Amino acid sequence: MTELIRFVIDPATRELHADNERLRHAGPLVPVTAEGVDAWAATRHATLLSVLTHPDMTREIRYWDPAERGSARPGSAIFRIVTDISMLNAEGEDHRRLRAPLAAGFSPRRIEQLRPKIAAITAELIDRLAELPPDQPVDLRRDFAYPLPREVISEMIGIPRAHQDRLHELTDAVAQVSGDLEDGPEVRGTLHALLHQIIEERRQTPGEDLITDLITLREQDGGRLSESELLATIDLLFIAGHVTTVNLITNAIGALLNVRGQLDLLRSGRCPFSAAVEETLRWDSPIAYFPFRYAMRDVEIDGVHLRAGEPVLACFASAGRDPDQYGPDADRFDISRPPASHLAFGHGPHFCLGAPLARVEAEVALEALFAAFPAIRAAARPEELSPLDNLLGNSTRSMPVILGPRAR
Repeated sequence: MTELIRFVIDPATRELHADNERLRHAGPLVPVTAEGVDAWAATRHATLLSVLTHPDMTREIRYWDPAERGSARPGSAIFRIVTDISMLNAEGEDHRRLRAPLAAGFSPRRIEQLRPKIAAITAELIDRLAELPPDQPVDLRRDFAYPLPREVISEMIGIPRAHQDRLHELTDAVAQVSGDLEDGPEVRGTLHALLHQIIEERRQTPGEDLITDLITLREQDGGRLSESELLATIDLLFIAGHVTTVNLITNAIGALLNVRGQLDLLRSGRCPFSAAVEETLRWDSPIAYFPFRYAMRDVEIDGVHLRAGEPVLACFASAGRDPDQYGPDADRFDISRPPASHLAFGHGPHFCLGAPLARVEAEVALEALFAAFPAIRAAARPEELSPLDNLLGNSTRSMPVILGPRAR
């Protein structure tokens, strides 16, 4: 790539949205360095939409210029994403082959059928919260936003009870909700080994779950899903199936407690909880940046010339606050604004498979939480909370609140 003035993206920034505002001002496609990798950043809503849908842009790593590919450090967030061999980076027929077996399990209708189970898990968590001192800080990321989607996805994909404690310990590190382990290559390797063991056990003792369904597909039609693709798919389902939802619920709780008047709109019935979920997705996307789309050939997008092989970083959190798309008050959290589309779940063939599940989990969680604790309030100012400190996730490491007494 030619020498350009590059913005260096800091995964540990406490000013993500201010950084993104500077990127948008710099242009629709901006040269950046992220985790040591040079790329273009799609900073605005319309530009990101073009990158996600352009026929000359692809997720297949073989199109990334080999001379630049080596800059992705093993163990980094970028390396983990771009080398994934699940449907995440597949295109065309390969993508359809890998995604099709999962589509029915994540359809809106199937997820709605799960709503009572999600509500039951939420009720159990509320009961546990109610046992804690009502006037002492409670971390709702750790004790509420995290266990709900973790328990739901564990049941959906078929994690045996015997392995759940160890699996939860490892994913605590991945989701950054515990100080006991730090996310890194060793933790990821141990997690993958445990998932492989679970797959082998499910082969011996099938159940009514997604792992069993995928194993059956693999054994009935070995050409449809390789062994490595099977492991990568289950790994993707488990981690992506709950970590981003943790961020969504955490961010929504923070916004509703800290932006004056928003919680009143929900409690009065003037706005539905779905509006709070969608506004959070727009205003504080659970994903900050996501690598990569590659130019398959020389292409021009929004007046910027991309050379064949150059990578583009998707700036989801930036696109959600683009004033060109959402007006001059795009940086204001307002659940009463007219419904507007957003790109937090992506767009096109790679639209997030788990979007219906995340939406239902967040709606159920928020409604139950704020009904149970009418006096709930934030226990720290937003600027006092530490960010996740990684390139991909946009949230805080904790969400301390004072619950107050439980509603009678």
